[in-house]
Amino acid sequence: MPVFTYTALDAAGKETTGTITADGRSAALNQLAVQGLHPVNVEERQDAAKAKSAERLAAGRVSQATLETFTRQLANLLAAGVPLSRGLQVLSREASQPAARRQWAAIHDDVVGGTSLGDALARWPRTFPPIYVAMVRAGETGGFLDLVLGQIADFRSREQELKGKVKAALVYPAVLATLVAGVLTFLLTYFIPRFSAIFAEFGGALPGLTRAIVAASNLVLRHGIVLLIGIVLVVLLTRRLLASDAGRRRIESLVLAMPAVGSVVARFALVRFCRMLGTLLGAGVPLVLALRVAREAIGNQILADTVTKAVSDVQQGSSLARSLAESRQLFPPAVVEMVVVAEESGRLNDELVRIAAAYESELDRRLRMLVALAEPALLFIMAGVVGTVVIGMLLPVFTLQDLIR
Repeated sequence: MPVFTYTALDAAGKETTGTITADGRSAALNQLAVQGLHPVNVEERQDAAKAKSAERLAAGRVSQATLETFTRQLANLLAAGVPLSRGLQVLSREASQPAARRQWAAIHDDVVGGTSLGDALARWPRTFPPIYVAMVRAGETGGFLDLVLGQIADFRSREQELKGKVKAALVYPAVLATLVAGVLTFLLTYFIPRFSAIFAEFGGALPGLTRAIVAASNLVLRHGIVLLIGIVLVVLLTRRLLASDAGRRRIESLVLAMPAVGSVVARFALVRFCRMLGTLLGAGVPLVLALRVAREAIGNQILADTVTKAVSDVQQGSSLARSLAESRQLFPPAVVEMVVVAEESGRLNDELVRIAAAYESELDRRLRMLVALAEPALLFIMAGVVGTVVIGMLLPVFTLQDLIR
């Protein structure tokens, strides 16, 4: 049973501290009230909290589909007038995944114990991302939790659809790149060494291209493990850079500077930002708070920094359009003009969602164009690599008769 530390005031107004054992925070508060104490602060003891944290980390992952279903069903239950604790109890009982069942039950217990839903969800960061928790807290504060949960479900559905398009667009180029790497590895480790043995038997000087290819083959054969370790180290170093703020910004800057790819990344961030901001405003979240939450949806820290300045400008009384106009990389002039009109007409939330849908279609076209360009480019690279190796190995064949003589 959890142990809570408390600070409370007695009937005479004297401050007292101690510990108490209870099923939950709400039960601890009741026990203090029975003792005639007025609680000032009640918190679960740190060692028990750490044990619960470790238990949460080991509870397993919940699929995105299950999370979306949970969000939509909880929104429907709350909209129908079902109390939050009752709705969480129903969902935990009906969950099909064991990990989801454990997590929904733990969230229910936290809420019954007096914890807000946002704080209860924040204790499961592997399932509920910060932007999800921020939207829930905004809904709780404004008293429209059911509406926000419905908006979250719609937003996540559109997000998964958009990410699915991006992943689908990358499948064919990834397959071709893997095929190029596999063919090149086969040539360097199997095909070329056998030709090299034949050339060595006849002696004679080999063409420069052939010698370079044979040297590359020998390098792979002799130091293949070292090269593999080097590749693994590069991957680990890249992941470490992405984990640090400075390294992530450096890599994101390089990606944004890449031709074609940078514009696609910026459009993807624009779609996410506009849809999230429109969703929050439609749910009644104040503009400044909605901007802060939508900033987290961008997914690119370099672009998010521009929105940070926009939040500061809006707080100081500037219009949203004027604040966003300073970041042309993320917000094209056409978007700024549409935001100006939307602010004047009072339909900012609807216009932002419409902008997100329009630029999502443009993003889809750009992705298709990039894939259409990447396919022949990768095929050309593959043909060039294989052709160069084959030509390099066949060049000595033309002088083989002279070598035999």
